[in-house]
Amino acid sequence: MFLAVCALLHCCDSAPTYSGRDHQVDVQIPRFEADATIDGDLADSVWTHAARLTGFSQYAPNDGLAAADSTQVLVWYSATAIYFGIRAFELHGRPTMTLANRDQIFDDDNVQILLGTFHDGKRASMFAVNPVGVQGDGSLIEGANVTASGFIGGAVVGREQPDLSPDFVFQSRGHVTEWGYEVEVRIPFKSLRYQPRQPQDWRLNIVRQVKHSGVEDSWFPARRANATFVGQAGNLVGLNGMHRGLVVDLNPEATGKASGAPTPSRGYQYDVGDPQVGGNVRWGVSDNLTLNGTIKPDFSQVESDAGQLAFDPRQALFFPEKRPFFLEGSELFQVPQNLIYTRRIVQPIAAVKLTGTSFGTDIGLLSAVDQKFASATGTDNPIFTILRAQKSLGRDSRVGLAYTDRIEGGDYNRVAEVDSRLVFKDIYGLNLQLAGSRTRVGGVTTTAPLWLSQFTVQHRIWGLRSLFAGISDEFRDASGFIGRAGIVHSYVDPSYTTYGGSGALLQRFTGDIVVDGIWQYQNFIHGRHLQDKKLHFNGNAALRGGWNVGAGYFVESFGYDAALYAGYRLGASGAPFTGQPTITNGEYIVQIGTPQWKHFSGGGYFLQGHDENFFEWASADLRLLSVDVSYRPTERLRNTVSYFWQQVNRRTDGSLVNVGRVLRTKLEYQLSRPLFVRVVGQYVQDKTDSLRDDSRTGAPIFIQGPDSLTRAAASHSNLFHVDVLLSYQPVPGTVVFAGYGSNTVDEEAFRFRGLTRTDDAFFLKLSYLFRL
Repeated sequence: MFLAVCALLHCCDSAPTYSGRDHQVDVQIPRFEADATIDGDLADSVWTHAARLTGFSQYAPNDGLAAADSTQVLVWYSATAIYFGIRAFELHGRPTMTLANRDQIFDDDNVQILLGTFHDGKRASMFAVNPVGVQGDGSLIEGANVTASGFIGGAVVGREQPDLSPDFVFQSRGHVTEWGYEVEVRIPFKSLRYQPRQPQDWRLNIVRQVKHSGVEDSWFPARRANATFVGQAGNLVGLNGMHRGLVVDLNPEATGKASGAPTPSRGYQYDVGDPQVGGNVRWGVSDNLTLNGTIKPDFSQVESDAGQLAFDPRQALFFPEKRPFFLEGSELFQVPQNLIYTRRIVQPIAAVKLTGTSFGTDIGLLSAVDQKFASATGTDNPIFTILRAQKSLGRDSRVGLAYTDRIEGGDYNRVAEVDSRLVFKDIYGLNLQLAGSRTRVGGVTTTAPLWLSQFTVQHRIWGLRSLFAGISDEFRDASGFIGRAGIVHSYVDPSYTTYGGSGALLQRFTGDIVVDGIWQYQNFIHGRHLQDKKLHFNGNAALRGGWNVGAGYFVESFGYDAALYAGYRLGASGAPFTGQPTITNGEYIVQIGTPQWKHFSGGGYFLQGHDENFFEWASADLRLLSVDVSYRPTERLRNTVSYFWQQVNRRTDGSLVNVGRVLRTKLEYQLSRPLFVRVVGQYVQDKTDSLRDDSRTGAPIFIQGPDSLTRAAASHSNLFHVDVLLSYQPVPGTVVFAGYGSNTVDEEAFRFRGLTRTDDAFFLKLSYLFRL
């Protein structure tokens, strides 16, 4: 094997070499007229003349060190595409890999190509491959999706994580060798948006994730003492003669569905509706602008949302967007505090979207007409108009604006906002946002503000996160997601990080202290007291071999929220419910994450202590357990299991107030790269005791209705859901989905006896991508 490695190194001696560790990061890649066959073999003669990227550095868990595993990336381009040849050396043994589905490769060894085609240091398109060339793709936005330590908040310990929503059409093949693995990648210019001028420069970085050691390497010598990872990249200089050609994608689709449900007189019946025919079109208006349109799209999801339990009833649950039309170009619609949330568009009749860059400004424009059933009256078609624009300010800063408009008959909701991200001296970041909403319902018009100020320091040793944000109780955003309105939120989170030496057991330790406070909005405006106060002590450690462990202790005080309990009454007489002013909490948390072994990985946390019982507004004993496990017995078979348990017991007598459990398992078998079978099972239990005034009188709690009082009696539900899917997807846009989904209820939790089916459905979806 040693001789094979030496031969590979020698055969590339004639190619221009650029070492990241030597800061040779301005790369002139050769242009050839011929195209290469993408077969995973870098033996073609063109690769011997490609530019060669070497000298990778470790970024995580400890930056600045030379990469332990050698990596070479060969780069060249033609008139129609850019090519990458990857040689990843792994002398320890066979790489970690599976024959995974698209975007499911990040538990495998993988290499990520980050291309900043607008050379602004703010965003990058990501093209990732595992050792056999299975693809993952997405986008990185400077400052977005940054990983942090701790259960809630915590110090920044990682880089921006990719948004895996976009799906690009590109080609890749790879194979495992005796010295590691080798992958060939072709990215057509048709799949990219880039600057309208030529010649032009692009930003480039290559990231390699080595799972056996838990290490992340980077070709550009990126440092942790920086407010951005995306902005730390090399340059592809002098690119010229690139041609996208005509960029027109036609994507017709047809969907059929048979829905079953019990009927009063005829038992269980199926309703086979008429097939739905629709389609999408994508037109590359120019090198940097793309127009998408859709008519009667199929917006059904082939996998149901993962179950969630709400511990704090004041906080809405967030479910991510999964629908393909909205996913493409979604990075251009990202706004602080989720003021744009496309799942508010339920089932559009038609929609059109323009995305790209014009005059140095990133633009996203979306307009849609929704179905009548999505309106409040059921008789009007909601009409959405959404605009997002951003412009760079210098190397790492930007300013943006957004406007959303939802019209429903004579009513409307409009939101306008401006925001900025300023980065200075590399490690300091300042985010600012100001927004206003104007809402008219039933002839009554209200206006309300929203604001945010966030300051961060990303030094290698010490860091700081701070926030001051407010949302008026009358702020409405019918095109966005507001988790909790009517509050002012502020926190300060200083942190300190220490690093171990090469090969040490402790690779990195970060400790931080979070001081957090929440006011009700009107209390803040009138200078009154804080409602919720939190003091969190967190510690997070990265250990040799890819282990992560953490612990924390939380001291909290929650104030009574009269609005939340406005409908509560005591006893059949309807006496007023007046909760105690504050509840003090103390709880601890422990966390663990395993390395990504060849067949297994896992992680989870456990929290226990005194916390608020929101059901009865009393102090309670709280226990939370979350576990995620991934088991890969073969390269084709994957099984992931997640379990969440939440239990609240009264401190007065130890009796149960509420228990919720969510068990979700996903079993996937990859028949070939484009073809797989998936079975998802999810069980959600929710059990609540009869409520009482546990903190004061012990009287039973009633709920005030329009005309009467109703006892808050004991309740339970045990819901079991199953999804089965056969999927064939050779490229994004060309799909065959055949599936079945079923909902049942169980008499006793997790007994699986006496299951009663409430509804089910069979569906078939056909779609084909015509790329002209």
